[in-house]
Amino acid sequence: MTDGWETLGPDVLDAYLDAVSGLVRPDAPRAVRVVHTSLHGVGNDTVIEAFARAGFPPLYAVASQSQPDPEFPTVVFPNPEEAGAIDAALELAREVGPDLVVANDPDADRCAIAVPDPAAAGGGGWRMLRGDEVGALLGAHLLSRGVAAGGVFANSIVSSRLLAAMAAAAGVAHEETLTGFKWIARVPGLAFGYEEALGYCVAPEVVRDKDGVSAALLVAEQAAGLAAAGRSLLDVLDDLAVEHGVYATDAFSVRVSDLALMPALMERLRSAPPTRVAGVAVAQLDDLARGDGGLPPTDGLRFFLADRSRVIVRPSGTEPKVKVYLEAIEPVDGRDDLVAARARAATRLAAIRAAFEELTRI
Repeated sequence: MTDGWETLGPDVLDAYLDAVSGLVRPDAPRAVRVVHTSLHGVGNDTVIEAFARAGFPPLYAVASQSQPDPEFPTVVFPNPEEAGAIDAALELAREVGPDLVVANDPDADRCAIAVPDPAAAGGGGWRMLRGDEVGALLGAHLLSRGVAAGGVFANSIVSSRLLAAMAAAAGVAHEETLTGFKWIARVPGLAFGYEEALGYCVAPEVVRDKDGVSAALLVAEQAAGLAAAGRSLLDVLDDLAVEHGVYATDAFSVRVSDLALMPALMERLRSAPPTRVAGVAVAQLDDLARGDGGLPPTDGLRFFLADRSRVIVRPSGTEPKVKVYLEAIEPVDGRDDLVAARARAATRLAAIRAAFEELTRI
């Protein structure tokens, strides 16, 4: 120890790698090929070693982004949610033909997934999954592995309600929390928690926080198991939609140049809230600042429409913007109705977004 600091030895990393690689079941298939990018962050070597210890084939690492670099020279912004951030990984994927693309953010606590999809518009045969889709996939995988008695699934209020429907159908308790893992991690009995911003806690007994390495390992386990049965992650998303309905989500941000505009916008919505949105009545309005809905008070408004659509408006706690989260739920009348149901949900979601873009215009 020097100057009050203690540098931890490699035993801490070894223990972590043993723990997360041990999450993959010994009898699970491992035949999955993965392209990985750490986006110039610190996760490259850790993820490669974790996959090796878990018994997966060697990863295809994006060489131009594999070394830590605080300048992040190959991306505009090193967040896999941002447009263009995983372009280099997708380019490599088109060269080597893997089963999955995995991207971590620079500190590797978030995990993004892209999958082969010939129908993907503008993706060159690849589709980036939304955070809510990965959350549903991991939830389905953990349910298939079995949840211990008393185990609880949880997600933030701005994430999709699909996980709650899945948990209810499986007889597993579910809780909704405020945004952030400081809230999700506090849920008693937590067995799985996620937030739509690519954060997943798949093993609270190992890491009681979002962790992109363990999440990537379990997605790979799930994909390998499905491939062995002639199926894919997209097939699971189809199954979930047929069983529970289409849960379509979207989000946008209203950026401000003057921070005073953020509380002014929230006050405007509070004092004159819409009674109808895109032709549908507002059935319920929760003022989250008052603790409506039974959650701790936080600045935000939650609108439930008569058709079960939901909109949440909240100021960002870290950036000069107000964030708007949207969800539309569309019933599915059997597998033959799935494509049409997704189109109906997308149309509904677009109408709600257009309405709230106008309502939040500054």
